[in-house]
This record gives sequence, structure tokens and C-alpha cells, in this order.
Amino acid sequence: MAKAERQAAVEELTAQFREADAAVLTEYRGLTVKQLKELRRALGADTQYAVVKNTLTQRAATEAGIEGLNDLLAGPSAIAFIKGDAVEAAKGLRDFAKANPLLVIKGGVMDGKPLSATEITKLADLESREVLLAKAAGAMKASLANAAALFQAPLTQLARTADALRAKVEQSGDAAGE
Repeated sequence: MAKAERQAAVEELTAQFREADAAVLTEYRGLTVKQLKELRRALGADTQYAVVKNTLTQRAATEAGIEGLNDLLAGPSAIAFIKGDAVEAAKGLRDFAKANPLLVIKGGVMDGKPLSATEITKLADLESREVLLAKAAGAMKASLANAAALFQAPLTQLARTADALRAKVEQSGDAAGE
């Protein structure tokens, strides 16, 4: 690879590191081209999965200010550059690795912090952002409904008391008129 090509590759990788919300480093040794296509499809449109050269990736990570990947860059490496929901991409990688044991998740980086393979698995075990937001909205709605019922209770009690008093007055009026 010519020096200009290497420099262009490092610049492209640096840009991808800077633009990505997270990056997951994998070893793909033994996977076929068809399996790699399936993996790319499973990761979705927000994630770009690229086979990389370790030395160029080390330079690009250093230029992008990312630490913690250099120890993981050994053997054939590929990186999933994630833009958007990191949980969904982590789930895609985890599920694909379960079905294809040749894919090994080495580690990664998210928000500038290094992640181990077990931390990526824990990230994959989280529910998606939409599910978590829906649960939070449901909890807030339940709290508001409880508050509304609490504020409405004295009015309801007053109405019941007034109704009971009216019924008693009517009953005593009927008894007096007989």
C-alpha cells in the first residue's frame, strides 16, 4: 500500500471514529463473505462494519483521541462504527456471535471510554432506547394518575357527604310529613 493510500485510509478511519457514537472491535477470522454480508445486514443502516488494518487503526484511534483499543488490535480485526443506538448494534453483534462462534467481540469504545467484551454483552442485554422511554413515560403517567386521584378524593368525599345529608333531610322530611 502506497504512503498516500495509507494516509487516506488513516484519515478515513479517524473521521469514522470521530463521527461514531461507539465502536466495537471484533475478530472475524473464519467467516465467509456471505456471513459478513449477513452481519452487516443484521447491524442495520446506522452501523458500518469494516475490516481494518491494525497499524492504520492504531494511528487513526490515536489521532481521534481514542484510547484503549491498541491492546485489542491483534489478529484479523474489523470494527463496527455505530451511529445512533449502540444497544441495538451490540444486540446484533451478540446475536450474530451466538449463531456464528467464529465472530469474537474483543471490546470497543463508547463516548470516549473503553469497553470490554463483557461490558458490550451487558450493553446488549439492555432494552432498546424506545422501550426504556416507553417504560419511563408509563411510570410518569401512573404517577400523574395517582396525583389526580389524590387531588380528586376530597371533592368526591364532599359530594358523597352532601348526598348523604340530602338523603337524610329528605327522609326526615318524609317522616315529619306523615
